[in-house]
Amino acid sequence: MTASLFSPVTLGEIELSNRIVMAPMTRDRAGPGDVPTDLMVAYYAQRASAGLIVTEGVQPSPVGKGYWRTPGIHSAAQVEGWRKVADAVHARGGKIVMQLMHCGRVVVPANRGFDAEVIAPSAIPCPDKVPGPDGVPQDCAMPRAILAAEIPALVEEYAEAARNAVGAGIDGVELHCASGYLINQFLNPVSNQRDDDYGGSIENRIRFPIAVLQAMAGAIGPGRVGFRISPGNPYNGMDSADPAATFGPFVKAADGLGLAYLHVVDMGLAELDTLALLRANYSGPIVTNNNLKADSAAALLDAGRAEAVSFGRAFIANPDLVERIAAGAPLAKPDYARLYTGEELGYTDYPVWVG
Repeated sequence: MTASLFSPVTLGEIELSNRIVMAPMTRDRAGPGDVPTDLMVAYYAQRASAGLIVTEGVQPSPVGKGYWRTPGIHSAAQVEGWRKVADAVHARGGKIVMQLMHCGRVVVPANRGFDAEVIAPSAIPCPDKVPGPDGVPQDCAMPRAILAAEIPALVEEYAEAARNAVGAGIDGVELHCASGYLINQFLNPVSNQRDDDYGGSIENRIRFPIAVLQAMAGAIGPGRVGFRISPGNPYNGMDSADPAATFGPFVKAADGLGLAYLHVVDMGLAELDTLALLRANYSGPIVTNNNLKADSAAALLDAGRAEAVSFGRAFIANPDLVERIAAGAPLAKPDYARLYTGEELGYTDYPVWVG
């Protein structure tokens, strides 16, 4: 019943040996200077049997950091750290892309360990609290509204991050356009109340996100660029009303760029068939995610609703998830108390299945 999960597929210029994708998941294990550690190298290498690994969200610049111990891709040391990750994954026959995540207004300054301003489309703080260095949720900082004249430099930060990722040997990049972070903040009218060319109408609100995708495609080639959305997700203070009005035009505009794939968190909305909306507006490969099991994931592939499927939590406790699904083996449960703490505990210490 799950045979379709194990057929190869090509997303842009990235050839996958199977259609099981590891979804991006924040794990808060970066070292000093937000440099990937040897522990991170081991974590990703353990999961290299996935057709594709999407890394945790990575800061394209210091201003993009909002959470404790998340890695960056804007310093020479960070690039070298990611080179070790890429080499380890490739040595085991895997493919890996880097998710670029600028948090925008979703920032607790104490998480950074350095001074940097907080920016957003508009000077409206994120209403949700974010864990600080001690894990206790804190109010987010008041952001400064980005000036229109600053937009080109911000776009270039993403392009440079994409170049750095590929320079480190990473196979491509995924732009995080979901979960209430900077790109999503521009798309959503509750966080974007600008009255210039980057706010107001949907044509204006997609202008910056499309410019970023264009810049990254120009920097490393469109076939190595993907993007992730979550229509209807209220996380980090997003207005979840009428997601089709925003994401239909957005993915239609992105469709003309010839990108590698569109990665969607299907929220299972009663009022919207999200995958149908995307198929109507986007002709490229689709990777879908959200609480999938092996059988339900394979059914989506068999029905032609997606080209690949991604799993998040299942990969936390099952580094050999691909092999377990192939064998019909039981899945281990994650240690949720150690998602973001514990170093190797709850991170690299999950055993492989022995049949």
